[in-house]
Amino acid sequence: MDSSPRALNIPNGVLFAGLLMFAVHVLRVSLPDEEGFALLVSLAFIPARYAGVSGIPGGQWSEVTSFITYMFVHGGWTHLVVNLLWMLAFGSAVAKRIGTMPFLFFSALCGIAGALVHLAFHFGEAIPVVGASAAISGQMAAALRFMFGAGARPTWLSEDVKSMPLAGISKTLANPQFLGFLAVWVLLNLLFGLGGVQLEAGGSSIAWEAHIGGFLCGLFAIGLFDRLVQQRDSRRA
Repeated sequence: MDSSPRALNIPNGVLFAGLLMFAVHVLRVSLPDEEGFALLVSLAFIPARYAGVSGIPGGQWSEVTSFITYMFVHGGWTHLVVNLLWMLAFGSAVAKRIGTMPFLFFSALCGIAGALVHLAFHFGEAIPVVGASAAISGQMAAALRFMFGAGARPTWLSEDVKSMPLAGISKTLANPQFLGFLAVWVLLNLLFGLGGVQLEAGGSSIAWEAHIGGFLCGLFAIGLFDRLVQQRDSRRA
């Protein structure tokens, strides 16, 4: 349960992910420039790894691990803080609804989906992709399915999110509030992410395709996670 009292009542899953992101960034910026950049590249998702390009830090091991590790490294403090705030807003609602471990698995799945979509569009490119934005996009999509089902009340984060109805996909896609939010979000991605947002750390980027991939994954996958959590809670009851 994520009900233990804490400042801002941050769920355990969000707190764990946020602290890990913060710790990785502090470690990277504390290292000398060359070592810090090598750490970033080792953790980043780089499509060139899968096109047979050799000599990339991290080697073959990173071909597997970078699908996860790229979410914990960020290009700069602004990049990190923005992602932490978005995760606090949307990830908290999802974590409160499905619990700590399901939230972490759900977020990882959305991040992996974002990386795969980016790989499909940018196979062989050498620009590193970093940040938790794809996972957070999935969290946002998941939260919107029960946020708008509850009438999009301003106090929704402080309510019992488990009791809010999870709208079906067709109902969600027909909701004018959802469509308006989605239109603004897509426009922002196109304005600031088309072709990859260049960050201060050696040309690393976050591609808008990864955001879209994470969002779509979260939009559809939350239904499965929600059912599994309900079944688990029913067995415990």
